[in-house]
Order: sequence, then C-alpha cells, then structure tokens
Amino acid sequence: MSATPDLAARRDAAAELVAEAAREALAAFARRETIAIDAKRPQDFVSAADREIEALVRRRLAARFPGDAVVGEEEGGEGGDAYWIVDPIDGTSNFLAGSPLWGVSLGYVVDDVPVVGAVAAPVLGELLVAADGLGTLRGGVPFERPQPLADLRLVSIGDSMDDDLDASLALQARLRRGGWVIEAFHSTSVSMLFAALGRFDGHLQPVTTMWDIAGGAAICRELGLGVQIRRSPDGAIGIWCGTPALLEAVGPV
Repeated sequence: MSATPDLAARRDAAAELVAEAAREALAAFARRETIAIDAKRPQDFVSAADREIEALVRRRLAARFPGDAVVGEEEGGEGGDAYWIVDPIDGTSNFLAGSPLWGVSLGYVVDDVPVVGAVAAPVLGELLVAADGLGTLRGGVPFERPQPLADLRLVSIGDSMDDDLDASLALQARLRRGGWVIEAFHSTSVSMLFAALGRFDGHLQPVTTMWDIAGGAAICRELGLGVQIRRSPDGAIGIWCGTPALLEAVGPV
C-alpha cells in the first residue's frame, strides 16, 4: 500500500457505523414477519433488511472514507490490498425465525489480514470493536477478555452447505472424545463474539467467508486468542479461533 491506513479513525468509524446498523437491524427484527425474503440456496436466505443495512453501511463509509474499497455479502465488490467488508445480518435464518442469535459485522482488511473489526449482537445488547494494537472496546469501554476458567472446554463450530461432511463429523468426534462441549449458533459473528467475551474457548469453521469472519477475527486476535485463517487454492476460507488449549486439541487449520 502507498500509505499506512489510520486504524484509530477506522476503529471509531466502525463502532459508530455498526451501532447505527444494529439499531436499524433491530427495528427490522421487530417487523421481520413483513420483510421480503429470497432464498439464495437451501438454508441461505437474504432479506430486504440485509440489502437495506448493507446499503446504509456503504453510504456511511463512502462519506467517511471516500477512497476506501467496500465488499459486502449482498452487493459484492472488489477488495484489493485494503478494504472494508460487511455482513449486514449474519445469521439471517435466525433473524427471520425470531432467534436473538444474529449479528452485524464490519471488518477492515489489509494485505488479507483483518486489522479492524466491529461486531454487534443487537438483541443481546452487545457491541465489540477493536483495531490491531489499539485495544478493544465493549459498548465504548475498554475491555479485556475474562478468563473465569483456564479451560472451559466449550467450543462453537460453524457449518456450511459446502462442508466436507465426513471431515466435519470427524472434527466433532475428536473434540467430543477430548471432553469438549460443542455449540452451533449458525451465526459466525455471534459465535466469535461469544469467544471474545470469554463465553466460549473459541470458534471453528472449516468453510466460511471473509465477510463472516473479518470483524470477529480482528477482535479475537486483539483480545489474545489465536486466529488461524486458511485460504485454499480454490478460494475457500476456513478459520480456527481460540485459546491455546483449543487450538492444540484441533491442530493446524
């Protein structure tokens, strides 16, 4: 890149934008039964709320950082060396079903590494934001990850229609034999938020997307969790995020 981006300014902007997007999403959640829905493929939905909130974030970013590239789950875009990436409602099926387990995620990626992230779980009233080397804020207050137990042995595993089912089952069997309890929220950003808050030891997802993980990856790394992002030759992305005990239990991504 020609110049070092101002991460502090981008962290502040991410916090403001995700808070605004979370308010809009929460209002949409209250009227979810009236929202237009399309199915991209089985178990993969997009609603009018997804599109409206992504458009809002894009407008705000264009006004704040007019030279920055933006990639979104719904409208796509080109990344490059540095770009924003947004998932306006991560866990749309949960959102539409009335579950509180959905989130809003915004990340800023430099040279393929998420360096700024903001994730909100609007129904739960949670908002975390972080930038590389600048610390983490929870609801605007400096935050450090609590460690009530050295090893909870509680892990979230993400799923995808593109999973290798045999490999996924083998991973779960290995963890269960090791005494781990497995959760599945069907919302990557909320799962990583729970890992960041110390409620899980971590989150594992063999097949995911950058818009799902960018916000949470920046936050979890800044809070001291290990974050390993795998990029396959075919462009697929996977993530192992967690405590040393969890990452030792599962091995390299």
